[in-house]
Amino acid sequence: MLLAIDHIQLAMPAGGEAAARRFYGDLLGLPETPKPPHLAKRGGCWFERGALKIHLGVESDFRPARKAHPGLLVSNLGALTAALMDGGCSLRDDEPLEGYDRIYVDDPFGNRLELMEPVT
Repeated sequence: MLLAIDHIQLAMPAGGEAAARRFYGDLLGLPETPKPPHLAKRGGCWFERGALKIHLGVESDFRPARKAHPGLLVSNLGALTAALMDGGCSLRDDEPLEGYDRIYVDDPFGNRLELMEPVT
């Protein structure tokens, strides 16, 4: 029986840790958490806040996920959008989705993320 998602893992190319830290840590505001030593030697980085866990792992034949994506719930989408634009990110709108304001952004490696704020 499935209960919940523990974490999501996205792929990244080797050597992309600094770009991942800037995007996921600085722009999205997720704290980095140390990887276990036996996994840290593979490269990549983990970002976690409470139940939200995004892990980036190095993939030797890396190809970005341009269609598949995590949908991340956010608060204050307007401020986050401004911060991402100030950080040089390109944002994309899509068809409206009832009950949400949302925007798409690519991480530094081209992986698509959907940022969603419930409309109250």
